[in-house]
Amino acid sequence: MELISTEKGIELIHKNGNWIIKKEIGFSPVELLVASIAACGAYVYERVLTNSKITYKTQRVEVAYERSETKPAKPLSEVTITFYLEVPESEQGKAERATKLITKNCPVMQSLDPEIKVFEQVIFV
Repeated sequence: MELISTEKGIELIHKNGNWIIKKEIGFSPVELLVASIAACGAYVYERVLTNSKITYKTQRVEVAYERSETKPAKPLSEVTITFYLEVPESEQGKAERATKLITKNCPVMQSLDPEIKVFEQVIFV
């Protein structure tokens, strides 16, 4: 990976188009971290559901976050990932319990400061 400084700000070089890492015109570094947490969690959760032979269809994944107001850099303090899934009613309990496997199998979440709390929830649609 390579970052370059341009008149727009810091850009992450990518063969399909650079990502501007500047809150005003792209994504902030914190937003990219939160998106990485949610994407990793979604990939892991889908793998767990597939390996558990649970029939599902992901409608969408939403992520919300909070930052610590008491620390100077205002680091992340909490991330909540909400999965919106179609799952047969008979498998919903199993799909809900499967969320407990996300954090310990997600390398991004495993790389976070332990003070950052990550919560996963599933809503069946």
